[in-house]
Amino acid sequence: MQVKALACELPWHSGVPLSRFSSSEIAREVIQRGIVADISGSTVWRWLHEDAIRPWQYRSWIFPQDPQFERKAGVVLDLYHGMWGSKRLGKRTYVICADEKPGIQARRRLHDTAPPQPGQCMRVEHHYERGGTLTYVAAWDVHRAKLFGRCESRGGIEPFDRLVSQVMSQEPYCSARRVFWIMDNGSAHRGEPCVQRLRKAHPRLVSVHLPVHASWLNQIEIYFSVVQRKALTPNDFASLEELAERLEGFERRYEQIAAPFEWKFTRQDLAELLDKLGRDDAPLRCAA
Repeated sequence: MQVKALACELPWHSGVPLSRFSSSEIAREVIQRGIVADISGSTVWRWLHEDAIRPWQYRSWIFPQDPQFERKAGVVLDLYHGMWGSKRLGKRTYVICADEKPGIQARRRLHDTAPPQPGQCMRVEHHYERGGTLTYVAAWDVHRAKLFGRCESRGGIEPFDRLVSQVMSQEPYCSARRVFWIMDNGSAHRGEPCVQRLRKAHPRLVSVHLPVHASWLNQIEIYFSVVQRKALTPNDFASLEELAERLEGFERRYEQIAAPFEWKFTRQDLAELLDKLGRDDAPLRCAA
């Protein structure tokens, strides 16, 4: 159908100065092109709904840029499923995901937040004063569902190394056979200098770097999304101390109920996805 074909076009490719079509704009366009004499936006919506075509929506995407993407990502996926190479991980081997959540603001609302009431949701004053920012550095034991975190005034190598020492100085990690640390390519833990630095400080530590633009494969990002939804939204903190107390308190609360994330994405899924990219130039979606 010509209407559906139009809905699957990018508007500017046909000279329409829009970023996205709405159903009413499609209706206007097909009338101007003489495809139909008259049609409403609701009718267009109904036709598009049959094939789940929603040109008014969009998602961000990113193509893998690392030529070794599959190899690097495969190592991480194996670790999530308890494998290193072709062997099962031993009992004294652990897998840690780590990263930092920078620039968390303490926003002091100019009027007190009002709690929920019957028939009325929580109300948060729009205007606020800035109370500064901190960085939350955290690590997640993939198979034991254990959390380790610390609030720092800023990010960087030293705060990240303090987190590593915090974890590696306690059992069972300090006497482990190996502790794999999965991390992205942020400036605090990038490349071979990071590998050498951490190995020198902690001989049992094995650094595992994700491919570039693959934070969606880092399980700590799942925890950070929970923190954002449950502890930081809405943002209403009188001071950085109160913000840090909230983050540390939530960490303790979450760990009491935490279970390992049910990670289902495998090497086979990755291979199929990359094969699809090669076949039809489809995007690799990256979690926000």
